[in-house]
Amino acid sequence: MTNLSAARATAPLRVVRGAGVRIYDDHGNEYLEAMAGLWCTSLGWGNAELADVTRQQMLDLSYYHGFTGRLVPVAEELAEKLVALAPGRLKDNSRVFFGMSGSDANDTQVRMLWHYNHIMGRPKKRKLISRHRGYHGVTVASGSLTGLPYVHTAQGLPLDFVAAHVTCPSYYRQGREGESEADFVQRLAAELEDAIEAAGGASEVAAFIAEPLQGAGGVVLPPSGYFEAVGRVCRKHEVLMVGDEVITGFGRTGKFWGADAFGQQTDLLSCAKQLTSGYIPLSAAILPADMCDAMEAQTARSGSVFGHGYTYTSHPVACAVALKVLDILERRVSGCSLSLIAPDCLPHQVLEIMERDGLVDNVRQRLGPLFQARLAQLAAHPLVGEARGVGLIGGLELVSDQATKKQFAPGVAPKVVQSALDHGLIVRALAGDVIALCPPLVITPNEVNEVFDKLEAALDDVLKKVEVA
Repeated sequence: MTNLSAARATAPLRVVRGAGVRIYDDHGNEYLEAMAGLWCTSLGWGNAELADVTRQQMLDLSYYHGFTGRLVPVAEELAEKLVALAPGRLKDNSRVFFGMSGSDANDTQVRMLWHYNHIMGRPKKRKLISRHRGYHGVTVASGSLTGLPYVHTAQGLPLDFVAAHVTCPSYYRQGREGESEADFVQRLAAELEDAIEAAGGASEVAAFIAEPLQGAGGVVLPPSGYFEAVGRVCRKHEVLMVGDEVITGFGRTGKFWGADAFGQQTDLLSCAKQLTSGYIPLSAAILPADMCDAMEAQTARSGSVFGHGYTYTSHPVACAVALKVLDILERRVSGCSLSLIAPDCLPHQVLEIMERDGLVDNVRQRLGPLFQARLAQLAAHPLVGEARGVGLIGGLELVSDQATKKQFAPGVAPKVVQSALDHGLIVRALAGDVIALCPPLVITPNEVNEVFDKLEAALDDVLKKVEVA
């Protein structure tokens, strides 16, 4: 995700240390990390509990596999925990397949859908539908599902099992003149139905995959009623809904799952990133019980094996870290969960808030409203066309003319990112000339204000160098 040619001429940012919500480079410069790395470091850097559980699990059992009937108890415990926390019907005796990244979790979903439909006598039911600006990974299958040109161009993707990429649910960018938000939702639902029917309907389309909010595609929030409308279309045509919670899971939106925040009824669910707070690679594909029961019955009939698995599936150290992360997120008396290697990063009053309400509640009730209020204030900045977000995630879509929504060519988001870096703030430029923010869940109110003060200064710096209407 770097311009390889430009990287030769530009010195990289060499990150050598992190504490709380801050990282430090090899020259000793400090940066407030407002992207949680890559949307993942929910508990910030230097969490002592996660370090301790990693060390202990390495001493107890540093590695084992899950092939040929082997079972690591810590993986079993984590699977049971995830099923208990899962949204909707996935609470009902679902199963979990562990991998190492969001990309491989979504690849697993594709394989499981194909396998399930094949053994159910529906071998042609293998097509999926995704969305423009959706991001589901970069491996061959998940990269095909992704709806961003830079993942496809000159790389032979998407493969043809992806029947269509339908319209991104950005009312700001995709809504037509005079079209209400409700009419926009109905148009997108009709488009999905047309795409399903054009691809062969219930006999050929297996699933529709969607992030609750589109993260890497520009922090695009769906309009009210969107998932209810597309969900009805999916059920009508016997098309399953795959929820990609790789960015939105584990409290980012103020709800434990993005599905709960946006009314998405998922039949299968992928998660990663905040599952371990980014401390060690781990992903999970949560699969419904009826699908897994059919696969088990197939092995009984065939006498063969379930032919999927990785060397590091159910890695015990990663599973132990994930269990501790879930414990910290759920804990009501959680001051000790924020014991950092550099504990002075968190003011005492914030520890008291965490002790009283827990991390996810704190995002929903305190940090999220402050973050969104400061984000909304930037909507008035001359460079900003739309400010949008939920919980502790936000995006600023930059334009040269607020009235017409005309964008800069080339975009100016990278200039804002560089200016922010000069002010000691890390944010990210996304496709569509969008600035993304996604700080760790342990950020303090003072640090939220610091993020937006630095970001506003960066926007002002760039404003002086460009022309706006």
